[in-house]
Amino acid sequence: MRPRQWVKNLLVLAAPLAAGTLLERSVIGPTLLAFLCFCLASGAVYLINDCLDRDSDRLHPRKRLRPVASGELTRVSASVCAGALATVSLVVAWLTSRDFAVLLAAYLVIQLAYALWLKHEPVIDLVIVASGFLLRALAGGVAVGLPISQWFLLVSGFGSLFIVAGKRFSEIRSLGSDAGTRRSLIRYTESYLRFVWSLAASATVLSYSLWAFAENVPGGVPWHTISIAPFIVGVLRYAVDIDAAKAAEPEDIVWGDRVLQVVGLSWLVVVCLGVLRA
Repeated sequence: MRPRQWVKNLLVLAAPLAAGTLLERSVIGPTLLAFLCFCLASGAVYLINDCLDRDSDRLHPRKRLRPVASGELTRVSASVCAGALATVSLVVAWLTSRDFAVLLAAYLVIQLAYALWLKHEPVIDLVIVASGFLLRALAGGVAVGLPISQWFLLVSGFGSLFIVAGKRFSEIRSLGSDAGTRRSLIRYTESYLRFVWSLAASATVLSYSLWAFAENVPGGVPWHTISIAPFIVGVLRYAVDIDAAKAAEPEDIVWGDRVLQVVGLSWLVVVCLGVLRA
């Protein structure tokens, strides 16, 4: 179920945080339930993916140690557990918000299609994985009925593409001749993926800057505008990890890069100051 990767599910806090309503009693409860639902749903997706990729994972230097690939967990047990997790997540989502339940169901369907077929299609696989990050970012707002701004969608969408393209770039650079363990990687080149993550990073920074300028309140300290600086530093720092082929598992960077953690915390503090002032 890869609990280390559940840090990605913290993206459900993004919309309520940007709206400045995260700590309201009517918002924090549904948001935490949305986080729980995505932890359960993503766990189900990982189990199904490992069942379908068992043979190819056995050829991978690290994935061969996963429970299904190594034989520690049978396909039947993993499939039953995945079905139970998906069912519970959808029931909790339905009790939280019908719109959120539809979004979560869409996430599960898209990820199942990805595991069965779309992961082998170049470009489409980037879009599908990026959509998983985007749906997480939208989930918090949908669960509590918050309006989602166009800038939030652009930052979330392009930011997701930046992370996913960087992930593929790192996989190609680190695996080398073993990149054939994932068929879509064979049709990518380092120069193409560098173009994609560079383009996505530029669009993310531009969209975030436009959002920050729009959120400023006349008079006083322009905290949202100031937040652009640590945001850009964070993107540049993450790009260093991509270029060094260390971004194949984004959660490893989140847990292991102390400088990025400090930059991220600084950005969060400045954004919160801007939200409180607004």
